Amino acid sequence: MQNIVLVGPMGAGKSTIGRGLAGLLRRPFFDTDQEIQRRTGVDIPTIFEFEGEAGFRKRETAMLESLLEQEGAVIATGGGIVERPENRELLRDQFVIYLRVPVEEQYRRTRRNRKRPLIAEAADPKARLQELFEARDPLYQEIASLTLEGKGRRVRDAVKGVCSALQVQRPDLCQPRSDAGSN
Repeated sequence: MQNIVLVGPMGAGKSTIGRGLAGLLRRPFFDTDQEIQRRTGVDIPTIFEFEGEAGFRKRETAMLESLLEQEGAVIATGGGIVERPENRELLRDQFVIYLRVPVEEQYRRTRRNRKRPLIAEAADPKARLQELFEARDPLYQEIASLTLEGKGRRVRDAVKGVCSALQVQRPDLCQPRSDAGSN
């Protein structure tokens, strides 16, 4: 069974919606950032501090490869996962949902979170989010099987919306599994 992978910018709701979708479909759920933290024993800002963004991206690719060995999982990815061509190649064989969120909404959702290294130290976090959006949006679109606008919806409604969209495009992916639990 094909994996469902959620991509999009920070603050798009990938982890929250992914967890809800996995529960609804009775599929295992994984979050690349959480798995990196769990396996390394340190948080993402610490990895950035000691290894830089390049070191983190290398770990992210290895984690993606590892998680894609699962079958039928729901996987939430970090916002920058699409920057590396090898990650985009890995994602081409998955069902990828791009949660597209306007920069204003991203800023509202992330402005108080100091654990996001790419904006925590930015002189103008909103401008930095705009730069990241402009660079990454075409990459998300390149690999997306389905794009959903993610502004202003309650989590439950967003999860139902994702499942409804799946039902239309890929009904086989939206059937609850009887043989898998949630992580």
